[in-house]
Amino acid sequence: MAMLEAVGLRKAYGDFVALHGLDLAIEPGEVFCLLGANGAGKTTTIQLFLGFIEPTAGAVRINGLDVATHGLETKRHIAYIPENVMLYPNLTGLENLAFFTRLAGRDDLDDAALRATLIEAGLQPEAADRPVGGYSKGMRQKVGVAMAIAKGATALLLDEPTSGLDPKGSNEFSNLLVRLRERGVAILMATHDLFRSKEVGTRVGIMKHGRLVACMATDDLSHVDLERIYLEHMHD
Repeated sequence: MAMLEAVGLRKAYGDFVALHGLDLAIEPGEVFCLLGANGAGKTTTIQLFLGFIEPTAGAVRINGLDVATHGLETKRHIAYIPENVMLYPNLTGLENLAFFTRLAGRDDLDDAALRATLIEAGLQPEAADRPVGGYSKGMRQKVGVAMAIAKGATALLLDEPTSGLDPKGSNEFSNLLVRLRERGVAILMATHDLFRSKEVGTRVGIMKHGRLVACMATDDLSHVDLERIYLEHMHD
């Protein structure tokens, strides 16, 4: 059974249709990278999976449960990492992780377990006790990944997570996603980054004007192929 599934998913705002009948299924251990220009419908898709907005038609399911009718249950399965992870700047990395993990219902993890999770997510051990107001974007993203690990999320939703990261930070984040994929986490990532999509993704989809116009396995593509196909679809 697909962990993340969209069936005939449509979202309209008056006469403007942001998403036209999307069909998509993402299995455990799969990274699906959603490519497209701004306004293509990528963020709308993520927001529908999160239950932030309601579909005009169709259904979105997480672990077989409809998000519209099982909002609380579906949120137990997912973690979300936006372009900029929002944390309390005056709290340390450890304190932020403890706070958000307990909000997610995991109050069984002590400080030692939380520290180990931050290290597993790639944060330097000494950074755990520093206020996150002094963290780089890459460090904040690692705290976000640590939250997903601590929560035991089986699905991860990402919206432009590597935007603004330097090459080293982007590579480190990609390695984290590969480790989560190997654990069987289903990952949906909206991104502009064609290179990382090829490196990390198991499949890529190209969106244009609210429609999924192409869907391909990354094993079947080179970086040059992906760029060529993407640019071909971007031409009006």
